[in-house]
Amino acid sequence: MKKKIGVVGAGSWGIALAFLLSNNGHDVTVWSRTEASASKLRACHGNEDKLPGVVLDEAVQFTCSMEEAVSGKDIIVLVVPSAHLRETVKLMAPFMGSLSSGEGAPVIVNCTKGIEKSTLMVMSDVILDEIPGANVCVLSGPSHAEEVGKGMPTTIVVGAKDKKTAKLIQNVFMSDVFRVYISPDMLGIEIGAALKNVIALAAGMADGYGLGDNAKAALITRGIAEIARLGLAMGGKFETFSGLSGIGDLVVTCASMHSRNRRAGILIGQGKSMEEAMSEVKMVVEGVYSARAAMALSEKYDVEMPIIKGVNEILFEGKAVGDGIRELMLRDKKIESSALDW
Repeated sequence: MKKKIGVVGAGSWGIALAFLLSNNGHDVTVWSRTEASASKLRACHGNEDKLPGVVLDEAVQFTCSMEEAVSGKDIIVLVVPSAHLRETVKLMAPFMGSLSSGEGAPVIVNCTKGIEKSTLMVMSDVILDEIPGANVCVLSGPSHAEEVGKGMPTTIVVGAKDKKTAKLIQNVFMSDVFRVYISPDMLGIEIGAALKNVIALAAGMADGYGLGDNAKAALITRGIAEIARLGLAMGGKFETFSGLSGIGDLVVTCASMHSRNRRAGILIGQGKSMEEAMSEVKMVVEGVYSARAAMALSEKYDVEMPIIKGVNEILFEGKAVGDGIRELMLRDKKIESSALDW
């Protein structure tokens, strides 16, 4: 069934999802922050700066009016940087009407990956904090916008509190090149989505420093172990971290040059400062924003996360990449999995 969908955010991922949803036959309106940016989007029917070569259907609308973007919509897809999520949701709230999770309530699909630094909330909780009663679900998985915008095969997972909502979003997003699984573990999906960006920074640093494939494979493997330890302590499910939004998203983010986090990490590994790396990447590097929050969660839940700790020290305390790697290698001897008996 054709749905009215508002995509809030016109960066690379927002445009890629608008492209997908429009091709699936839905009415799509894309919100951008200013009239100047909306006009530029209308002129080329896409975002030539962030996602060159992807042209959206002529039926797709572009606006800087939040009321136009979200009022009367069946589904709202939130795709803004984590640092701006709360202020964006505040702009949405007056136009959401009387919300409940019952019949007729719009579904908010959160595609923003991160943890709010000041509150340590995952993004769905930030949305609910500003719009109580909203029907929120999450979409995540190994899915670079550059490939989705080209119609390349992609598989993701939707997490929702109830199966009915999950199946609705599964049906809306599913296509012959975009496969959608469903899950009840929203929290686990969001923890994996946020923390993989920090591990990807570490993997990029290893690449930039010239450490080779063995070291990067170790960072990916031990990185998912750290993410799972924290996620389980917070109430996520183990299966989620071995799935698409866990190891799947981590692998693609650590391995691909589409990954802004990996690219920034490579530049830092080559000796550039965090600020220089972010400036050169020219896109939001979510791992930088999530790193401190991840460290705070590690301390709050008393979970050992040496890779996350090392990334924080390199980003914010001036530690050299080589010193951080050496400290990881020289840590006390460990058992790989404490859950296994001899």
